[in-house]
Amino acid sequence: MMEIVPGPPLAEVVADVLVVPILADGTSTPELTELETLVGGETIGAALDRAGFEGKVGEVVSFLTTGPVREVVFVGLGDEVTVDTLRQAAGSAARRVGKAAEVATTLHRFDLDGAAEAVALGWRLGAYRFDRYRSEPTTRRTERLFLVGGADGDGLARAEVLAEAVAWARDLVNEPAAAKSPARMAELAMELHPDVAAEVYDEAACAEEGFGGLLAVGAGSARPPRMVVLRYRPEGASSFVALVGKGIVFDSGGLSLKPPQAMEAMKTDMAGAAAVLAAVRAVARLGLPVELLAVTPFAENMPGGGAQRPGDVLTTYGGKTIEVLNTDAEGRLVLADALAYAAAAGPDVIVDLATLTGACKVALGPKIAGVFGNDEAIVDEVVAAARTAGESVWPLPLERSYRSMIDSTVADMKNTGERFGGAITAALLLAEFVEDRPWAHLDIAGPARADKAEHEVPKGGTGFGVRTLVEFVAGRAR
Repeated sequence: MMEIVPGPPLAEVVADVLVVPILADGTSTPELTELETLVGGETIGAALDRAGFEGKVGEVVSFLTTGPVREVVFVGLGDEVTVDTLRQAAGSAARRVGKAAEVATTLHRFDLDGAAEAVALGWRLGAYRFDRYRSEPTTRRTERLFLVGGADGDGLARAEVLAEAVAWARDLVNEPAAAKSPARMAELAMELHPDVAAEVYDEAACAEEGFGGLLAVGAGSARPPRMVVLRYRPEGASSFVALVGKGIVFDSGGLSLKPPQAMEAMKTDMAGAAAVLAAVRAVARLGLPVELLAVTPFAENMPGGGAQRPGDVLTTYGGKTIEVLNTDAEGRLVLADALAYAAAAGPDVIVDLATLTGACKVALGPKIAGVFGNDEAIVDEVVAAARTAGESVWPLPLERSYRSMIDSTVADMKNTGERFGGAITAALLLAEFVEDRPWAHLDIAGPARADKAEHEVPKGGTGFGVRTLVEFVAGRAR
């Protein structure tokens, strides 16, 4: 694993690459003047102008040198230095110099709270690769990053915990569906952390408990579902938070079969559960004094001979019934069980994450998650946590007048609404299962996966939501 450590003054740096930030107006850290002789005899400004460098966030240009550092890489910060632009620039630089064994940087040398942590986090996230299935995995990677002139050790330690958790979630999401059955996901959850107790309900136990939504969704697969319940109970806990994550390890759509192209990314349909597991892991490692209950239903939605049919009626945990009209609207069915179970435990607040609807991606695009909730203060708390964590979310209305769109003539509700407002009607169904508990729902269908790499975000599973959840829990500990 890459080591990020405080480094010596710039004049004493010996490394393969030196990474230096530049703002759009051409200014940089105070050490910039010491670099004038490292770029082939011309001023840095002239060299950057010649390269067409504009200083946009994450823009990268490099120059070979003859000094103790063989290459100087300049990375843009845009018009303003913030923890977000520092994290993004660090991620872009990490991807650019990923094969250099030792790298030094002055990216953190700004008078800004959290600068070193942002750089360390962005660098680790940008350096992420998923290559375990390549016949010849990349062997050369950055081994050590020196933060020139030193840095706060506490911030670096927290960044390492967060980055490890996000990378762990990304690995789970990127893993082929064949290698992550519900049973395998349950095994991983049981090994999460020594301070986290795990309870796993197999198919027989699910039937006994009344997890009708989860059993119905998993009925068409040869790999039966699992309900995973995690508990973290530190001494002196200041709050009790329940986290719920959708864990569909592969979504074919069931009998309402998806077209082939729509299935290509469906190994990632358990990104909500992955984020919840990773967040619990990080919270336990950080020792945050908040009690956690995490509920993650895992199932595979397949069109096997036992699959649920359109027109079936299922009974969820607690007794409410749902008419299934579209078996491809399965996430809300497993979440109904999980949310009802979580609500019965009486937490102070419930937060769920799910790659739930394409409608939310249509509304907000591929980078922004939608946030719904039955308590404005909780929604605001989630939004604030996401902003601090550097993840993009946007509140959407839980429009109660739309509840009639999921009325059923034969059951308490149906699992799909009308053509428009799909993200809202899905959230309204979930709201039926949280009782009177304050609750927020994050629809992460867009940002849970990325079609291309950008800054600290890789192509594929992004680990979206891990940092927001950890920050939300940390806020409850203050």
